[in-house]
Amino acid sequence: MKQVILPGGPHLRTAQTTRNMMFHVALSLVPALLGAIYFFGIRALYLTALSVAVCVITEYLWQKLTGKQITAGDFSAVVTGMLLAFNMPIETPVWVIVATAVFSILFVKQMFGGIGNNFANPALMGRLFAMVVWPGTVMQYTVPRTLPADAVSSATVLGTVKNGGEAGYNYLQMFLGEIPGALGETSKLLLLVGFAYLCYMGIVNAGAALTYIGTVLLLTFVFGPTGLFTGDILLNLFGGGLIIGGCYMLTDYVFVSRKGRILYAVTAGIITAAIRIFSPYPEGICFGILTANCLAGALSLLYKKHVYGTKKLNGGMR
Repeated sequence: MKQVILPGGPHLRTAQTTRNMMFHVALSLVPALLGAIYFFGIRALYLTALSVAVCVITEYLWQKLTGKQITAGDFSAVVTGMLLAFNMPIETPVWVIVATAVFSILFVKQMFGGIGNNFANPALMGRLFAMVVWPGTVMQYTVPRTLPADAVSSATVLGTVKNGGEAGYNYLQMFLGEIPGALGETSKLLLLVGFAYLCYMGIVNAGAALTYIGTVLLLTFVFGPTGLFTGDILLNLFGGGLIIGGCYMLTDYVFVSRKGRILYAVTAGIITAAIRIFSPYPEGICFGILTANCLAGALSLLYKKHVYGTKKLNGGMR
């Protein structure tokens, strides 16, 4: 019998590379960026470009100083920079953008080994860092310039409702993006256009995103503000950052298996919904997804993949 010697793995190969995937993710965010420029002005482009530049330069300098392989050109830092800017209000000071970009890349991504090894989403961790250290600079949101407004800044729609006020905007305005919010999260239409592109290109699987969003909407509807089954589904869907969170923040490659991804998405959805329902915070997306990130190892123990080459026989394993 002829002996066959197999080379070292991996034996399953794909045309997709990290650079290719991250390029498509960055490209999918362009419609939302254009929407941010339309609603909030050219400063949206300036802040996004600054965030991207700081993320890429920080990654390059760290890898250069530590003698690691230079991966600053793989677009992952570009995506982090774009998503970080998208989670900030348009009036965020430049120095806050710079500080959070450095923190996201250096302390969350690179010090844990770079892409694929970081324990949490770097952009969301950067947003949380800013919320904790400089809450006054990132918790006030500008009304879009396309709307006549008496006030320059305002709470988000969910924040206003959470505090007992009226939404002040109809569902169509929420969907299109004519509401106060972070510069890249307001237009759900443009975010969904970008996400549809990613699904078409095979970059992401919509299952986890839909599971996460569906879990949040179901729980916030059942445990509504005035009793069971009184939640406003469309308000919870369009009034905050649920779509950018589910479509772009949750879909990191934490689990390879379908069941693992669904378990991860449900966990993040339950935590997000619990924060929206029971805490003073109107959103919960940042905390929900980051907590699920940190629980990924424990969740993997709950769902064990089949070990190939074994077979159950008469109660035993072979």
